[in-house]
Amino acid sequence: MRIDAFLHESPMFAVNRAARRFESLATQVFSGDNLNFLEGLVLAAMFFESPLPVKPSQLAETFGTTRGNISHCVSSLEAKGLLQRKIDPEDARAYQLTLRPQGKKCAVRVIGAFDKLQKAFEQEIGKTALGAMLKNLRNLEALCVVSHPGRNNKNAARVGTRNSGPKSYRI
Repeated sequence: MRIDAFLHESPMFAVNRAARRFESLATQVFSGDNLNFLEGLVLAAMFFESPLPVKPSQLAETFGTTRGNISHCVSSLEAKGLLQRKIDPEDARAYQLTLRPQGKKCAVRVIGAFDKLQKAFEQEIGKTALGAMLKNLRNLEALCVVSHPGRNNKNAARVGTRNSGPKSYRI
């Protein structure tokens, strides 16, 4: 198609396509536990924070997603018997999340799968090249955050910027 030349040069298209393929890969890798990528990340994060409870808002901020996405994810994991939520004793409007025993076992499998995938990426691409690619992706992400102030701008400082600072691209 005529758009192919544009798509070949477009970082937005490449990142979007890669994200869809990573999501598909994660679904395949976690199929035995019936998890998607975000569910796997939530279980891994909660495992590393254990025994401390985790708040959904912490997960949303850490993963750069909405509290709504985390809420759907938590409901799914809760329905699968992998985590439980309790009302925060310090703030009745908030929940605290903890892993159930089955969730801890599942989290160990998920972490093992993430580690195996990471090692495969590093072996295929190289640790240095992978690190450089991640730095460039974070720079592109920072450009998007700066381009649209007010939209999920909390993570702007965490993303990182180039030496000259991010430029704002307006359409």
